[in-house]
Order: sequence, then structure tokens, then C-alpha cells
Amino acid sequence: MGILKNWTRFEIGWLFTFTLINIYLFFAWSDSLLGLISSISGMLCVVLVAKGKIANYYFGIVQTLTYAYIAYGYSLYGEVMLNALFYFPVQFIGIYMWKKNKTEHGVKGEDVIINSLTKKGWFYTVLSILILTIGYGFFLKFLGGNLVWTDSATNVLSIAAQILMLKRYTEQWLLWIAVNVLSIFLWLGALISQGGNDFSMLVMWSAFLVNSIYGYLNWRKLSIKQVQEAA
Repeated sequence: MGILKNWTRFEIGWLFTFTLINIYLFFAWSDSLLGLISSISGMLCVVLVAKGKIANYYFGIVQTLTYAYIAYGYSLYGEVMLNALFYFPVQFIGIYMWKKNKTEHGVKGEDVIINSLTKKGWFYTVLSILILTIGYGFFLKFLGGNLVWTDSATNVLSIAAQILMLKRYTEQWLLWIAVNVLSIFLWLGALISQGGNDFSMLVMWSAFLVNSIYGYLNWRKLSIKQVQEAA
């Protein structure tokens, strides 16, 4: 099928499996329709990022808006601000920046040229994450948010990962792995402490975790092959 051209068996199996789980939760546990939409659009977004496809941003637009609304209902204000005020507008910036850096010779159907961080770049990235996590954590505590330190770390790591994603760095995936692990605990804590039926959020972040590991491995391969092709 043309729509699945250059998709691996893993990518198809991953998307099919987690989509079925989400649909099951929607009917069996009376999960919210908005949660289902957010989860599925989010999964389509991240798997297309892993494939280096510009189309990821179109699904990201849907996911960020629906997720922000759901997070607001659980008083996860850091997640709300991250998605509504940062992720949403960044989707449009991403479309522009990735189109501006398209590759004419994709080795596995990817659309863009892939970069790698230097040791100096890593140092400043980690230092910035630590400082901002502490500062933002106190701000969320002032707002009376829920699970503020996990929320803060998740948000700061997400912003750093998104910036690396815009610049097409392979190392974004290492930050996404950390974000996804923290987000699973964040939503698990929110659902246990406040109740609710948005279990699709746990499924979504679990799917994101698997995809982020795959994305890192895939982008490393793509980066090496792009260098070889350019030589």
C-alpha cells in the first residue's frame, strides 16, 4: 500500500497493537473520546518523527490541543502550558524548518538531514535542563499544581527534546525516553490520586516510550547512512 511505503514490520505492528489497546479501553473502560483521539494522533505523530517524516507535525497539532485540554482536568498545569503554549505553535515552526532542510537522497524514505550533538552541546543541554527544572518546579508549586517536580522535569525535558527535534538531532530521542518514563509515572499518579477514565494516556505514553527507543536506533542508522551516501 502506498500509504505504508517504507514502513517496517515493527512500525506497522507497533501502531496496530497500541491502536487496538486504545480502542479496547475506549469501549471496555468507558475511556473518553478525546483521550482516544489524543492518543492515536500522538502515536501517528511520534512514529512519523521516528521515520523522519515532515507529516508528523500535522498529527502533532491535533495531539497537543486535545492533550492540553485533558491535562487541565487533572490540574497538571505544567503539561497544559507545555502543550498549549509551546508544543502547539512549535508544530508550525517544525513544518517550516524541516521543509527547509529536506534531503534529496533519503536512505530509508526519511525527509530530512539528520544531525548529532557535540560533547559541548551535551554539556550545555544537561546544565540548562537541571537549572530550569528546579526553577519551574517552584513556579508550579506556587500555582498549586499536582506532582509538581515530576511535572517540571517532564516539561523541561520535553522542551529540550523538542528543540533538538526541530534542529534534527539524533540525541533528542534520549531525552524523549526520559520524558516518556516520567510521563507514565505522572499520569499513573494523577489517575490514582484523582480517579478518572483517561487510561488511554498511560497507553499513549507507553507507546511513546517504545517508539522513542526505536526512534533513537533508527535515527542513528539513518545518520550513519546519510554520511556514507554523502561521502
